[in-house]
Amino acid sequence: MEGQLLANAAQPHTIGVMLLTLVALFLFARDSIPLQTSSLFVLCALILGFHIFPYTQSDGTVFPIKTFFLGFGNEALIAVCALMVAGQALVRTGAMEPIGRFLAKIWKVSPQASLLLTLITGAVLSAFVNNTPIVVLLLPVLISVSLRTGQPTSGLLMPMGLATLLGGMATTIGTSTNLLVVKVAEDLGVPEIGMFDFFLPVAISGSVAILYLWLVVPRILPDRKPPLADTSPRVFSAEIKINAGGFADQKTLADVRAKFDGKINIQRIVRGEGLSIATLPDVVLKAGDRLLLSDTADELREYEIELGGSLYSGEMVIDESHPLTAGDQSIAELVVTSGSLLDRVRVGDARLNSKYNLTLLAVHSHGKETTANTKGIDDLIFRPGDVLLVQGSVKAIQEVKKAGSLLVLDGGEELPHTTKAPLALAVMAAVVGLAAFRIVPISISAVLGCFVLIATGCLRWRDATHALSAQVIFIIVASLALGSALMATGGADFLANVFVVSTQGLSPGVVLGILIFSMGIMTNVVSNNAAAVIGTPIAVSIAQRLGMPVEPFVLGVLFGANLSYATPMAYQTNLLVMNAGGYKFIDFVKVGVPLMIITWAMLTGMLTWVYHLY
Repeated sequence: MEGQLLANAAQPHTIGVMLLTLVALFLFARDSIPLQTSSLFVLCALILGFHIFPYTQSDGTVFPIKTFFLGFGNEALIAVCALMVAGQALVRTGAMEPIGRFLAKIWKVSPQASLLLTLITGAVLSAFVNNTPIVVLLLPVLISVSLRTGQPTSGLLMPMGLATLLGGMATTIGTSTNLLVVKVAEDLGVPEIGMFDFFLPVAISGSVAILYLWLVVPRILPDRKPPLADTSPRVFSAEIKINAGGFADQKTLADVRAKFDGKINIQRIVRGEGLSIATLPDVVLKAGDRLLLSDTADELREYEIELGGSLYSGEMVIDESHPLTAGDQSIAELVVTSGSLLDRVRVGDARLNSKYNLTLLAVHSHGKETTANTKGIDDLIFRPGDVLLVQGSVKAIQEVKKAGSLLVLDGGEELPHTTKAPLALAVMAAVVGLAAFRIVPISISAVLGCFVLIATGCLRWRDATHALSAQVIFIIVASLALGSALMATGGADFLANVFVVSTQGLSPGVVLGILIFSMGIMTNVVSNNAAAVIGTPIAVSIAQRLGMPVEPFVLGVLFGANLSYATPMAYQTNLLVMNAGGYKFIDFVKVGVPLMIITWAMLTGMLTWVYHLY
């Protein structure tokens, strides 16, 4: 048998696929390369390679290249996409608003007990709904609590985010990773794994892990300040009165704009008794005209000096006794969430001013802060987790918050709510219930649920398409294609044999523990979906070589691929929490590694005991 495996491993196709797998894992770990780009490269490499060099299978038939495209129609991918859309409906309608309001209120009674309840609530909800909307729901609540009670946000946000990851492990629909592992295993002949078949071990290990998040983590994390607090100057609206003999007197508007390289933004020209003149390039400015502008205080004063005018705020000339006033303007922070209207949108195309009446002041992205007047800011691409410091009227900020299209971190407790919320919640409950009782597969119930949500107006098509992530779709398709190539060429069997030989003499339970830990390390470096899809066929082969039940090894891949605790880039909600709370990379390592070890040890022990892997 080993001689046959070595012979298969020496085949050019097997070597090529295993090398491509290493390249794929390297590309998936590169933060500078979009995941969808890396995934498309892997898919193209497989298609081109097997087209130029056809692979003859053991039965004499040529491996069909169309197999690599089957991932686009894979049942797990359909279910994942449908659940993302359904989760978006819960966010848009504010269906979970009562939970958020309840948690916000009980913090006034007992902060310590309330933190525990918040962690448990986040974990339980994440077992049935993608954890991203759960984190989006709880972030403003916890930030409000922090502002009101004086508790550091660092002791609240990270424990909450990690608790939702723990809960996501508990059911087959908790994360896209769970669905993928279960469906790939079914395609390999493993008996169907039910929605709650592994709920108990996750609940037991999760309970211990939540105690660690509740009692230990808030004490070991340093007090981190929100990233954009008071870091960028406000924008003011003011008027500059053109004085006789000044630069702007008898100059065209084009001349004025040219003097400042087009940076000056003149919104209106007022002449005489309230006569408004169109801001056309050939308009000639006269002494006494007033130019309405919006900019920072320093820029406005520069314009005043260079134009030879007088700066007014309302009817008062600006001086030490009469400083600039912002009126009803307010500062707020927005977080870009996956699938939101700003996700992967260029700053220059976002049009925050015209769409939302908000002025962008600064952007905090992956630990780096950029002010809005920085050269080249228009070419910056918003990514999930980015925090935007914006300024606008109280009404404008409230409108954005009520619309639910953007996550507002202004410390308020008001959450988006519509009359469709009960219906959206009922539809989601039906989706989960139909699958839980095995009336229909989750792929069918989720698709039907999406249709009902759109048909009843709970979700608009624009919101539904925004909910779909190109990253998730392409990483799943590319990983499924790689997995198919590894299985077909014997690469998965070879890697499984190498794993078994390297762990020879160890008990099956220890081998399982090493597999889970290996997957845990991989999922903190590369995409958890990629790790899960590539790891599942290898795990099945390992179990078969050991003569052990396949189920615990499949669950080992599922659990290991969910241990996304130790790095901020391991999961998208980690990035949300990192940027909103101002955490450093080392904070996730300090908290996540012990959490990973606790969960790994308990899950390994329980799987070993339940399946008698002694």
